Amino acid sequence: MAVETPVCDFGWRPPPFALPATDGRRYRLGDIAGERGTLVMFICNHCPYVLAVLDRILRDARDLERLGIGVAAICANDAASHPADSFPEMAKLAARRGFPFPYLHDAAQSVARGWGAACTPDFFGFDAGLGLQYRGRLDASRKEAAPEGTRRDLYEAMARIAETGRGPAEQIPSMGCSIKWREPA
Repeated sequence: MAVETPVCDFGWRPPPFALPATDGRRYRLGDIAGERGTLVMFICNHCPYVLAVLDRILRDARDLERLGIGVAAICANDAASHPADSFPEMAKLAARRGFPFPYLHDAAQSVARGWGAACTPDFFGFDAGLGLQYRGRLDASRKEAAPEGTRRDLYEAMARIAETGRGPAEQIPSMGCSIKWREPA
């Protein structure tokens, strides 16, 4: 079932975290923060919405890092019910695809819950002071990639944030698979 992200809560400040990454390090939010903004994405290995746009996510991350935007991705899915989203599989995907950003594992799902992550992909775009400015889509893609030349909503919003500190007033929600929450014990 497809899920959409909520409307951007402009200025919302995220709870801190310290999560392990596929590169063997632990990252705090401050380690990821860029001089001109920060993008944190909730993604996973198996979601068809993510897989349809993974090349574009990687392209946009590289382009945004050149603008002073720090970038990271978090996988919070329950690996027991979705083994493709396990930490070892995350590491394989990040290495195979050459992720230019830390790929973090939220095994306890506390970051996803604290941030109100809704789906994969879910994009959180922050200004330089870590105030939320963007909670929209990557582009017009859904389960299939939109045609080449499609407007780069995420990139354009984050470039605007890097330049002005403010995200666009009008944002189209991201859509994807729901976060795969663990069953309560």
